[in-house]
Amino acid sequence: MDVLVAGSHGQVGQHITDLLAQSDHTVRGMVRDDRQVEDIEGLGGEAVIADLTQDVSHAVEGCDAIIFAAGSGGDDVWGVDRDGAINLIEAAENQDIERFVMLSSINADSPEESPEALQEYLAAKAEADEALQESELLYTIVRPGPLTNEPSTGQIKIGNDLERDGDIPRADVAQTLVTALPMERTYGETFEILSGETRIQTALAALE
Repeated sequence: MDVLVAGSHGQVGQHITDLLAQSDHTVRGMVRDDRQVEDIEGLGGEAVIADLTQDVSHAVEGCDAIIFAAGSGGDDVWGVDRDGAINLIEAAENQDIERFVMLSSINADSPEESPEALQEYLAAKAEADEALQESELLYTIVRPGPLTNEPSTGQIKIGNDLERDGDIPRADVAQTLVTALPMERTYGETFEILSGETRIQTALAALE
């Protein structure tokens, strides 16, 4: 597949871009700043300059699938984390792109139960997730727990109500998103992930 990665220059996005470039897929990395083009090309991707808050139709044209891994870092949760995601969902529908994998966050389904500093961000993610769930796209929504920069273990635990005392390396989140991409078993699924003891492919294949 020809895969567009939104947020390709972010920490998880760079892992995703690198994994896709090493796979049978081709990867197009969306960046806002032309100074980031060289980094994406260095990872093996084709860089495309686009702003999620503007028209992104040129970025999605010709793609087979999208992985959304963008984030505002708390600077513009409504404009980027919610509206930017919805903008890309609508662009995918307009271009007849069927597959969309969303990087969300644990507790996006219950922002009010989260620390106050995260509630607005999680509320924005919740609305973006809901828009994807209500779309016509073949979606998968992945909600990881707190992210670390530890090396990949290739193993996760997966569920809909995981304990909130774990974390997960960004590299394993990226691997989960990329592994889920072609798996029909993950279509229409929304789930949480943390570090665990089950190989990523096996955990995804066992989704109920």
